[in-house]
Amino acid sequence: MRIALTYNLRLSDSEEEAEFDTQETVNTLAGAIERLGHRLERFEVSGPASRTVARLEAYSPDLIFNTAEGRRGRFREAFYPALFDELGFAYTGSDAYALALTLDKQLTKLILSKHGIRTPGWQYVEKLNELQAENLRFPVIVKPNFEGSSKGITQDSIAETLEQVREKVAKALEKYPAGVLVEEYISGRDLTVPFLAAVDNDYDGVLAPVEYVIDPEASAGRKYAIYDYELKTRREKSVSVRAPANIPAKMSEDVRTMAQKILQVLDCRDLGRLDFRVSDAGVPYFLEINALPSLEPGAGIYAAAELEGLHLDGVINSIIQSAGKRHKIRDNKSRQGRPARKSGPLRVGFSFNVKRVKPSATAETVQEDSEAEYDSPNTLQAIREAIASWGHEVIDLEATAELPTVLSSTPLDIVFNIAEGFKGRNRESQVPAMLELLDIPYTGSDPATLSLALDKALAKKIVRQAGILTPNFQLMVTGKERLNKEFTTFPLIVKPVAEGSSKGVVTKSVCYSEAELRDVVKEIAGKYQQPALIEEYIGGREFTVGLLGERRPRVLPPMEIVFLDKAEKNPVYSFQHKLDWTDRIRYDAPAKLEPALLEKLRTAARNSFMALGCRDVARIDFRMDDKGRIYFIECNPLPGLTPGWSDLVLIAAGAGMDYRTLIGEIMAPAIRRYKEREARRAQTENPAGAHAPPLNKVVQRIEEQTAQANATAAASASASASPQEPTPPPRPELKS
Repeated sequence: MRIALTYNLRLSDSEEEAEFDTQETVNTLAGAIERLGHRLERFEVSGPASRTVARLEAYSPDLIFNTAEGRRGRFREAFYPALFDELGFAYTGSDAYALALTLDKQLTKLILSKHGIRTPGWQYVEKLNELQAENLRFPVIVKPNFEGSSKGITQDSIAETLEQVREKVAKALEKYPAGVLVEEYISGRDLTVPFLAAVDNDYDGVLAPVEYVIDPEASAGRKYAIYDYELKTRREKSVSVRAPANIPAKMSEDVRTMAQKILQVLDCRDLGRLDFRVSDAGVPYFLEINALPSLEPGAGIYAAAELEGLHLDGVINSIIQSAGKRHKIRDNKSRQGRPARKSGPLRVGFSFNVKRVKPSATAETVQEDSEAEYDSPNTLQAIREAIASWGHEVIDLEATAELPTVLSSTPLDIVFNIAEGFKGRNRESQVPAMLELLDIPYTGSDPATLSLALDKALAKKIVRQAGILTPNFQLMVTGKERLNKEFTTFPLIVKPVAEGSSKGVVTKSVCYSEAELRDVVKEIAGKYQQPALIEEYIGGREFTVGLLGERRPRVLPPMEIVFLDKAEKNPVYSFQHKLDWTDRIRYDAPAKLEPALLEKLRTAARNSFMALGCRDVARIDFRMDDKGRIYFIECNPLPGLTPGWSDLVLIAAGAGMDYRTLIGEIMAPAIRRYKEREARRAQTENPAGAHAPPLNKVVQRIEEQTAQANATAAASASASASPQEPTPPPRPELKS
């Protein structure tokens, strides 16, 4: 679509511009819209309205993505939507009526109270002689009636006596003559409930409540626990978002149901944010609604959306999709069939499983790991941005039951695949198998290798046949089977045979007796519904090696997992370690190895990669005993890619490779396979003859087009103030 982004740019720290968008926010929104495949034009609307009208009519957008606040007056937020309606342009967000209504706090409260919505008692005051605060419960808070972003709200806004409230109202009316709201102060804490209409959930798009957590240092000396103007604008780094809010499930349901009713009554559209106050007694009160909420990076709407599996681009896309559906806009990109010949960037599908359930574990027990191998929205966003930074268009392909239909109807050039699949020992091969059926090139290993590598016992048989050492091993299904005679001494280690991310591996996985071993086998077989792998515990150093490429892979410098707890006799790289770095391990990337041992490890990694038929990328784990013998443990051909966290990313960083380059190297072989496919198609469609270009000429032409697109993207990136490499997100939920 042709999208116009309308906004007011914040040029100063003045209160007048507090609701305007910073350059960072504008760049973030523009980048997301462009990565979603839309053509974008930016419209800063602070000048004469006639200039905005002329530019919009010249551009003639399919949709206006509106964040413009307007500059003055009680109807300022409604001005631009009213203008868009008059011009006949579709736009995101609520209409002029809803925006005018919700900016007026007292009118909103009046309407909602008639519909049974609980809200603190209040009085609206335009003139000081109208004040009748004695009818309210003290303390009370005095705030502007027609302002957002906590403008006019400070610690001094709260009055505890009639004399104080009269004094504070008089001062507030001098600064905000349009009117002030005197409202009963609810002792408790704030909740924010974001809204995205396109999110399909039980609350019509109302997301889970989130709360703002204030740093204790910033709270020191503050009498009242309120999220005031100072915290929102000058000390924003002292405030973090907790999602979901730490409240009982029943309260969360009640607040979301209340928010659902409010949005229906006020007819808010596409997006919004509702603010509540929960009293010390646990009773929620509605405070106000923002039908034009902030979309700055770090806003609560993104944190709440993560719980629904949406990354930043997903939030922006949901707003666009909601507005497009409401305005009945048809996106021409949604055509079916084979994509037309490319003359620029590629359409890169991005297949993934999104993590919605947070993993947890103790040293002895895995408590929750059902989605441990899936990727968080932050990781997905980082990968999308890295792909887009190479000049390509990114199309999300969540690996759900609808994926076969989506793949068959979406024109794609290649797919960047990190999807883990759903169940069974062949789950990682599910998406690649579908892509092969549709003849769509993709990154990573083929279905055969993915299935083989996930089954640790089969993988060990293959690498052992290739002459690579691996510990003796055995499978048990029930725990009652006879223990192999190859196991002459303990300890032995037990783990699920077909899981990744160290699922099922905890401290007690290292067994010192047959009785312990059989108990762990029974537990694993029951929890994971698959055989347990028993293998010799190899004491010594642990390494993991990253490889990139195809037939002759590039072996990256190994990384060592250094166990720091000397009291731990037989340490293991456990599920708990991958949830959270602790003081018990350290990552040395690159590992400190003598040249001879380094070469032995590189050779073992390369030979394992080739024996298993890996392609494009893999990470292989080894143990080295005290005699310098290197043992293959397992291979992950679908390694985690969380910036600054996952093992492969740390390995690449140790080799001097930034995140963007790593994603580009994984993608490069798939692009080559795409070019070869296009060359074959060109030969098939143009049999040998006068009009058939030679194979090498076709490949050369595609390479020239791709190089031109990459050069354009690189020039654009270097001219931008923002860095090319995505900023690593906060500590994620799991390493893999």
